[in-house]
Amino acid sequence: MCGIAGFTRFGSPFGDESLLHAMGDTMIHRGPDASGTYIDSRIGLCHRRLSIIDLSESGNQPMASTGGGLQIVFNGEIYNFQEYRKQALAEGYVFRSESDTEVILYLYHRYGLEFVQHLNGMFAIALWDAGRQRLVLARDRLGKKPLYYTLHNNQWLFASELKALLAVPGFNPSLRRDAVADFFFYQYVPDPKTVFRDVHKLAPGHMLVVTPEKHTLTRYWRIQYQTQECSEEQAVEELRHLIADSVRMRMISDVPLGAFLSGGVDSSVVVANMATLNENTITCSIGFEDKHFDEVSFARQIADQYATSHTEFVVGYDLPQMVGEISRYFDEPFADPSYVPTYFVSQLARRKVTVALAGDGGDECFAGYSKYKIDRLENRLRQWSRPVLTPFFATSLARLFKSLLPPTGGKLGTLLRTLSVNPAEGFFLSNAFFRQPLWDDLVDPEFDKSLAGYHPRDVTLNHYTDADSEDHLGRIQYVDQMTYLPGDILVKVDRMSMAHSLETRAPLLDYRLVEFAAKLPSRYKLSDHEGKHILKKAYEGELSNHILYRKKMGFSVPLRDWMRDDLSSLFERVVLRPDAGVSQIMQPGKLRRVWQAHRDGKANCSAELWSILNYELWWSRYVAGQMLEDSFDGGRTSLGAKAG
Repeated sequence: MCGIAGFTRFGSPFGDESLLHAMGDTMIHRGPDASGTYIDSRIGLCHRRLSIIDLSESGNQPMASTGGGLQIVFNGEIYNFQEYRKQALAEGYVFRSESDTEVILYLYHRYGLEFVQHLNGMFAIALWDAGRQRLVLARDRLGKKPLYYTLHNNQWLFASELKALLAVPGFNPSLRRDAVADFFFYQYVPDPKTVFRDVHKLAPGHMLVVTPEKHTLTRYWRIQYQTQECSEEQAVEELRHLIADSVRMRMISDVPLGAFLSGGVDSSVVVANMATLNENTITCSIGFEDKHFDEVSFARQIADQYATSHTEFVVGYDLPQMVGEISRYFDEPFADPSYVPTYFVSQLARRKVTVALAGDGGDECFAGYSKYKIDRLENRLRQWSRPVLTPFFATSLARLFKSLLPPTGGKLGTLLRTLSVNPAEGFFLSNAFFRQPLWDDLVDPEFDKSLAGYHPRDVTLNHYTDADSEDHLGRIQYVDQMTYLPGDILVKVDRMSMAHSLETRAPLLDYRLVEFAAKLPSRYKLSDHEGKHILKKAYEGELSNHILYRKKMGFSVPLRDWMRDDLSSLFERVVLRPDAGVSQIMQPGKLRRVWQAHRDGKANCSAELWSILNYELWWSRYVAGQMLEDSFDGGRTSLGAKAG
């Protein structure tokens, strides 16, 4: 796990070694063990290293091929590198290290641009091919590792984090307004957008090839939801084999390794498989004093069952100070509140290990989220009401409820609105973190006008249409795997673990397992009674029903209470000040009234207010603070000084 950055120098002496060091220094938390640079007349590469495989200096980067014609910087892990290392040695290939990085160079030498098809891992790769005068940027299939890029002064810049790009003198990106709107509805900025205009995330499963003459962006992998019938027994057998192999591959490490353990199904399955391979498995759990959000007791049951070396911690903190501190690791607005416990469990794990396995991906692959069950119920209600809710009547009814219900309106109003639209838009509406009526009431008319008809629902609808699935469940799973997974879950885990120089690995996101799950009949994922049916069935008898079939909690936090008590003074100090950045997006007077209604217990707007707070914390640091200077002139925000 590392941080990478660099730039091209096509036709001009752009940048120097000091700039490479400056870019790398912004990401020292990603790689505290070593740093390195490479620069010539065409390319500049920078690397910050967190040593995991081959701890010697031979594993440092940038790394050159034997003849020096290839240079690479790489963030991530390749789990099948030993298999290809044996193949290369049999072919007479000479290695100078024991690292997985050098195996990537071999694969590129052997297969050219098809090298990515042979990688099983998480990765963001920048590879310079001097002979062909091309820069190859590649990101792993599911988007576990981040990679940003932009074209600046006719040169390409790239980095693991946005702050490294902001360290480039004269790089003054402007805010992208549709991305700002996306943030409020999703709590993150979906790939491939960033909050800055002309800066992009390399989307999962994509490769960008750059030469002095042109650039080519290609998609080398996508999830295929083509159902293949099989018996439940066959599905269980194959699933257990894939999970066991995926966990085994992710336990290769030259440093101490453990696991996050929440007591939920996914992390319990991972730990169960780890325990069969390692008698002394290290596990870590985090909890809250509020028992409605605490899963420590369930995690302890699994730790006792598999005799792990278990550590747990109940969070106690000065919340306003903590939120301000943690939010600085997100270079874009980000508001998934589970970043708080993720930060602390990463901090806890780092005291024991350098690598931690996690259960991320199980809900997306096997339909574990409660929203999938709610969506199915809504679709059944939608089908039942279709003869009554004609398009004309549905539109009229929606307008009526908009006029009768307050913008902070209740669950009934939300349900009635979702029933009056098609299933794809209904999925968006029922899962949006900013309720549409409240947005309509708060949004500044000029900001709304500047969107020129764009709405964040377009992100969901476009992926829903693009999905290669014959049924609705497959389509909404695909939406989540293209948006929520890489934009929220994996960003949260990457930034919070890297804040503590901890590498996290997700066995349930092995691409083979993802492809297998996508081909399963939907009834094996979402049955009549629960989600993750086949995953639970596979581990009956090994994990107790109390663990497998208890109500899902997730990595939740007491957000409503936070926004009414612990964070109220911070919200008023940061958000309600006259020069707040959010005042250019929302009408301050109306926002103040919504805040007061929430404080008085007349409405629960915790999700919306939390998003607003996190936007303002980001704005204060990156726009109004020392890093960047702001003005919304002409619909663009000029961002000036360096990130530090």
